Amino acid sequence: MGSKPLHLGWFMNFTPGEWDHPLSVGGSPWDGRFYVDMAQALERACFDYIMIEDTLMVSEAYGDSAEAALKHALQVPKHDPSPLAAIISASTRRLGVVATFSTMAYPPWMLARLCCTLDHIAGGRFGWNIVTSGEDAAAQNFGMDQLPPREERYAMADEYVDLVCRLFDSWDPDAVVMNRDTGTYADYRKVRPIHFDGRFFKVRGPLNTVRSPQGRPVFVQAGGSPRGRAFAAKHADSIIATANGITGMRQYRDDVRRHAAAFGRDPDGIKVLFLVYPIIAETDAEAYAKRERMVASPAFIERALASVSTVTDIDFSRFDLDRPLPRLTTNGEQGSLDKFAQWGSDKTLRQLAMERFGTVPSDVEFIGSPDTVAERMGQVADAVGGDGFLISTPFQRTSRRFVVEVTEGLVPALQRRGLARTAYAGGTLRQVLGEF
Repeated sequence: MGSKPLHLGWFMNFTPGEWDHPLSVGGSPWDGRFYVDMAQALERACFDYIMIEDTLMVSEAYGDSAEAALKHALQVPKHDPSPLAAIISASTRRLGVVATFSTMAYPPWMLARLCCTLDHIAGGRFGWNIVTSGEDAAAQNFGMDQLPPREERYAMADEYVDLVCRLFDSWDPDAVVMNRDTGTYADYRKVRPIHFDGRFFKVRGPLNTVRSPQGRPVFVQAGGSPRGRAFAAKHADSIIATANGITGMRQYRDDVRRHAAAFGRDPDGIKVLFLVYPIIAETDAEAYAKRERMVASPAFIERALASVSTVTDIDFSRFDLDRPLPRLTTNGEQGSLDKFAQWGSDKTLRQLAMERFGTVPSDVEFIGSPDTVAERMGQVADAVGGDGFLISTPFQRTSRRFVVEVTEGLVPALQRRGLARTAYAGGTLRQVLGEF
């Protein structure tokens, strides 16, 4: 096994967490303190970043009703990531803080200003998770009847990212002079309009915020479809990746790196973190028993299918649980659909639902004691080629117990193998990502 450390992130959202478990946060974490405690634990464990996912609707995709989403707290209630990112940033010193903002929902100038402000609060540790939004229900909250076609959404997003980068550069690095002798705070010659006039957006500029500590925040993106992968390879510093099995993971990473090279980027400058759902206990047997309890829950299948319906905009309640899915396409998250459906496998919908969160045997199964899971993570990373993993929980049911299992169990086991850093070297999030 190679000794190169893994990059570690945590994928979560501002939701109730594991609200109904005896050892839960209780379902009312809205003052943010639970997530601040969680972020501080991740910082002690030397994670690269915490990533706050977001969506902009109450989904009715499953069963043409909001019942399942609200009953199981699937993607709703979900509070705004911006204030949470700010208080986490102010309560940590080294951990990167990434928040999700949609190119559909935020005017580019406001997005650039918000990201710049958060990067200052974080002292250069902020990242923007770039999403285009993939749900018609979200589009209907912003004056549209439905989403634009996926290709047009990505064309808009390409222009959007180009525009906000120009806004980030509308202040020169040395624009702030604070010259007491001349009474000059900023040199007006080093702050300029951008006069951007594109196909989709028109912005005068400049920003009215001081230049971001990192020049621009770190860009994070999840590209699953072929178009999404190209977009991620063009813009992202870190990619949230999903793929089936070691072969699929390796193919995904190789594809992104090929795209990056074609765009003139150094592929090693893009950290691909695969989303995983480890199940950890003191012994392997206890971890497998924990998995069986989760899968045996009467709510598990409905939660799994409603969760996939939310991100794909497809109503999976319409299909027979014990038959394979027909071939489907979506204007939502096609990459998530492709990963879930495993086209050509002839698995039934019930089997696919069971596999949705890594709950059946596979070659990337992370179930067991901390040492077992750490050993397997190293083996998988070697087989894939890198770069690391984004830890998460099924249905975003985060608990203090799971945070401890990872930060005080799994991470030390990785550290003993040389597979996780024991201290930060870089100061900004971009430097932390570039450490190895």
